[in-house]
Amino acid sequence: MSAYYTTQGSRNMLIAIASDHRGFQAKRRVITQLTGMGYEIQDFGPHNQECVDYPDYAFEVATVVASSGAERGILICGTGIGMCIAANKVIGIRAAPCHDSITAEMSRRHNDANVLCLSADFLGEQLIERMVQIWMETPFERGRHARRVEKIHDFESGFREMLPKLERTKE
Repeated sequence: MSAYYTTQGSRNMLIAIASDHRGFQAKRRVITQLTGMGYEIQDFGPHNQECVDYPDYAFEVATVVASSGAERGILICGTGIGMCIAANKVIGIRAAPCHDSITAEMSRRHNDANVLCLSADFLGEQLIERMVQIWMETPFERGRHARRVEKIHDFESGFREMLPKLERTKE
């Protein structure tokens, strides 16, 4: 079950967010930050600090972003790595595990990352806040980078078409 947060003067961009139990407190701070910046938030949980499995939450956020139900997603776990691995299994997702302001900026500018993955254990509150702000405000540069992102999209499309053939060869 997800929860929605909206503010007056919304930027008309819906951000899907989730964490695991280790990222729960950081997620709450990021939600406050994003609503303060005027974004609409859909929180996919968890809604308490009980132990959960991060792939369940990563798949939900990634699926919503890939289907255009949300423009971007933010995932937070202990390291940011597990969420990133799981999210990138969803076709159409370009999740980036960022660890500083530069990786947050470049993931948007050069890779058009649509999911930001953060570490709750290794990043301080101020750095997370700065990274989220940079990631949300940095546009995709396009140009030569658009060609590269398109190659990823083309590979995903071709792979999707190959799946039925691969399944038949297993039989």
